[in-house]
Amino acid sequence: MINSKKILLIDDDEHVLQAIKQFLNLRGYDVTTAPTGLAALKQMEMQNEFDLIVTDLIMPDVSGFGVILMVKNEYPSMPVIAITGWGEIPEKLASEVKADAILKKPFELIELEETIQNILSRARTGDRTEETP
Repeated sequence: MINSKKILLIDDDEHVLQAIKQFLNLRGYDVTTAPTGLAALKQMEMQNEFDLIVTDLIMPDVSGFGVILMVKNEYPSMPVIAITGWGEIPEKLASEVKADAILKKPFELIELEETIQNILSRARTGDRTEETP
């Protein structure tokens, strides 16, 4: 499947970052990675050509919550998927900062791909209804 969609992937766990990047690259996505929220925000300043952001929530320096808040403030239509290994509270906070979807770690990579496809499909049709799988 050829896919030219550009994804910014943010996670402070290098193994998670590389596993997701490799999987999505094999699916045809153009994935740029950032190991911290601050690095991701700098990447957005330099290259705001992303179709979607996938961010871990709990990270040092700028958290995923901060990233989502800043991105949604600057680019309200940018779809964001939050991923987290921490229970209920981060999920509720991610909803409050307007993440378009939230996946609890551990998740299957195919589940992430399906979530990405659903969100990008909704973005194309203009349906911005929030949905948490």
